[in-house]
Amino acid sequence: MAKYLIYFNQQWVGDHSEEWFLGRVKPSMAVVDEMKAAGVWVFAGGLEEGAPVYSADATSGEVMVTDGPYVETKEHLGGFCIVDVPDDETAKMWAGKVAVGCGWPQEVRRIGTPPDVDGD
Repeated sequence: MAKYLIYFNQQWVGDHSEEWFLGRVKPSMAVVDEMKAAGVWVFAGGLEEGAPVYSADATSGEVMVTDGPYVETKEHLGGFCIVDVPDDETAKMWAGKVAVGCGWPQEVRRIGTPPDVDGD
């Protein structure tokens, strides 16, 4: 099994009415429930718009924490989920279900395995 990140950028959501967004709650939560029932759900969450954003940078040798995103960008992460599935095809299938449930596009990427630091 491998872990996959399924995510979207906030800009992909589009402009919709509050009623439209409320109509997405039930179908998107149904996908989460389906993931849990299938035993593939690890974590899911949407990021709060307007909440503080901080950046931590240690490239100078000292940790510098500042307000705001590290780089100016037109897109920013809106939400994500992590699934633990056997292969790319299964991950893509879940990404499709999330896209249908939410009503906007999703990307899916495999999460790398941690390096073996003990040499085992």
